[in-house]
Amino acid sequence: MKKILTTLALVLGLSSLSVSAEKEIKIGITQIVEHPALDAARNGIERALKEKAPNKKIKIEFQSAQGDFGTAQLIAKSFVSSKKDMIVAISTPSAQAALNATKDIPIVFTAVTDNVAAGLKGDNITGTLDASPLKEQVKLTKDLFPKAKKIGFLYNPSEQNSLVILKEFSKIAESNGLKVVEKGVNTVNDINLALNSLLEQVDVLYLPTDNLVSSAITLVNKKALQKKVPTIASEEELVKKGSLTTQSIDYEKLGYQTGERIVEILNGKNPKDIKVEGLKENKLVVNEKTAKTLGVSLDNPALKGAIKY
Repeated sequence: MKKILTTLALVLGLSSLSVSAEKEIKIGITQIVEHPALDAARNGIERALKEKAPNKKIKIEFQSAQGDFGTAQLIAKSFVSSKKDMIVAISTPSAQAALNATKDIPIVFTAVTDNVAAGLKGDNITGTLDASPLKEQVKLTKDLFPKAKKIGFLYNPSEQNSLVILKEFSKIAESNGLKVVEKGVNTVNDINLALNSLLEQVDVLYLPTDNLVSSAITLVNKKALQKKVPTIASEEELVKKGSLTTQSIDYEKLGYQTGERIVEILNGKNPKDIKVEGLKENKLVVNEKTAKTLGVSLDNPALKGAIKY
């Protein structure tokens, strides 16, 4: 069994003078793995709870499944048995595990690409989506690398969100003259060997919002840079870690939006009455060091207005 990382007794809210008069609200946060995007979402959730529910005494228990779905299921069951008032699930697998464990305790998810395809439906569940702006990302790829013919897609076939992205991304890429070369990996240990093969076949590498791939982003970016293959990321945090560029949503803002939904439920709203939606604005980001190594000019019109890391 993989080790579960746990952060206990994070208390948000009331001053010590009024704690005794206020019922403690117990929230369990379950996250499939720790990587920058999911961590940013969690930070946004906690900030929203502090700012939007200052008069509530909230005790958070956080647990990471370290990339293992079986562990995610155990975490969800432990939250049910300890009678949490709410479960917050960060990622599709964590949300699926939570819904498998309870149809009664309110569940709020985030960092989910397609809740319908993932089966995340019910009277006790709502949340926010992190669907990538795929059309904008493909356009960015074509604008920067007009001669590119093949684009790699590295993903974990066990992640439902990655399968959804692959299907949609392939349609968009192929309609823009890009052949998608996909490569599935099931563990972090598979990534090195997979990249040795994939990077020899493609002109550009696309990195989806895949939890396994994101958890090994340092290795992925290092290998791609060694082969001089540009990486188009799905989200900002991967660019901070060395991917070349992307049009991205802001995961901390997404987490904050998720926190606002949590507060709505704490104030009496039913989860089924809260619409599932994602962020509407994107931002263009680029990694200066990676661009320089690849010989990509920051003056390229496709990168106009980009935030530089």
